[in-house]
Amino acid sequence: MKKIVIIAAMDEELEAIQNKFENVEEKKLKDLVYYEGQANGKEYVLTKCGVGKVNAARTTQILTDKFNVKSIINVGSAGGLNNNLEIGDIVIGKELVQHDFDITPFGHEKGYITDTGKFFKCDEELINTFKNVKIQGIKVITGIIASGDIFCTDAHMKEKIKEKFNADCCEMEGAAIAQVCYLNRVPFLVIRSISDVPN
Repeated sequence: MKKIVIIAAMDEELEAIQNKFENVEEKKLKDLVYYEGQANGKEYVLTKCGVGKVNAARTTQILTDKFNVKSIINVGSAGGLNNNLEIGDIVIGKELVQHDFDITPFGHEKGYITDTGKFFKCDEELINTFKNVKIQGIKVITGIIASGDIFCTDAHMKEKIKEKFNADCCEMEGAAIAQVCYLNRVPFLVIRSISDVPN
């Protein structure tokens, strides 16, 4: 049976999801600890990738090689860039971009990656499944998520990322997972809950 892979960056994010699974088994592969379990008649694999794009890409490739993957879902927190978002609101990724990828001296736009392009599009079916979820008091939008290897606390930098990529939030893993999924032709989705907002 094909498995749905869920990747989180931190322990707190992983534990909240793990509690929803049944028949959980802890396993290890190449120093990567992951959990197999079931929920609602589906098979899941859950793991923590660690912070940053390299950790996220490594984890995604290991699990893609190991399992017959139906789809990959990345969940976690992000800094809000969209002024209409508040702490706790959710951004479902429509597109992902690496805001710190820069080969502009070669005549490309910032964020453009050779042979893959600038934006990675999440799977439409997965987007449609999640965007209709209603949570009382929580705003859910579909938007652009920008990833980079920097914990972005500077208001000026956040504004530059927002303007350059029309991004709704920024974080440190999603676009790397998106790139690996794109290269492996695996459907994917990135979901982020807003943990902080400008000012």
